This record gives sequence, C-alpha cells and structure tokens, in this order.
Amino acid sequence: MYNDDPDWRYFMKRILITIALLGAATGAVADEFTVGFNWEGLKLCTSGRPNTVGNPVFQLNDVPDGTKWLYFELTDFDALGYNHGGGWIEYDGAEMTQADVFRYKSPCPPNGTHTYEWSVTAAPTQSLSNPLGVAASTLSYP
Repeated sequence: MYNDDPDWRYFMKRILITIALLGAATGAVADEFTVGFNWEGLKLCTSGRPNTVGNPVFQLNDVPDGTKWLYFELTDFDALGYNHGGGWIEYDGAEMTQADVFRYKSPCPPNGTHTYEWSVTAAPTQSLSNPLGVAASTLSYP
C-alpha cells in the first residue's frame, strides 16, 4: 500500500503542511500552530545505527481548537527513505509535552550533519484522516 512507501509518506506530509500553511495565509487559522524542540540530553550517535529512544520535550504554541491527539513524526531530509518513526501523544492543553511518551529511532547520521524535522499533526481523534493542523520544526544533528 502507498502509505508504507517512505516517498509517498513524505509527499503526503508535505501536502498536509502546505494545506495548513494555505489555511493560515488565507485567514482560516487565527493563530499559527508551531512546535519547537532541541536535541538536549540525546546521546551522541554518528554510526548510522540509530538508538531507540524516548521522545524529546516539545514546545507547542497555538494548537488548533478541538485537538485531542498529536502525532509526531521525525524525517531526515538527507535520508528520506529511512523511517525514524514517531508516535501519538494525547493532548491535554499544555504548552509542553512530557518526554519519553513514545519511542523512535534517534538521529544518527553516518557521514556528517543531517537535517531533521519533527512534524506534528493535530487531530480530534487518534487518526490522521481529519487533521486540524500541522506544525514542523527543523534542526541539524549533530
């Protein structure tokens, strides 16, 4: 199925982000949904063999009304075919998430610095079929 293809998943994620940005640009969204994070506390990994680790703390701003769940996904722009995974966090209205709620494969570029993006999809249910908004934050590692 298409959603198992990393290129298709990347393409669909870009479409969701574009839709969210177009909504914001046309005034459909009152405030901009944003997310922030850092690599603080992450064990250095440059072997190309990622560790399975708990999620970082995420800073959330202007999460869309009606959000009950947030889906986080890590993408390596220098290795789009690699699935780092992500996970769901039930949204309780807080501006900061807890660390270690879900597990994912850490950044671990074998040849220098890579650019990574955490994307966050806000949803009313634990499903990506009816997103309320998408936010993304990009950082290099290491």
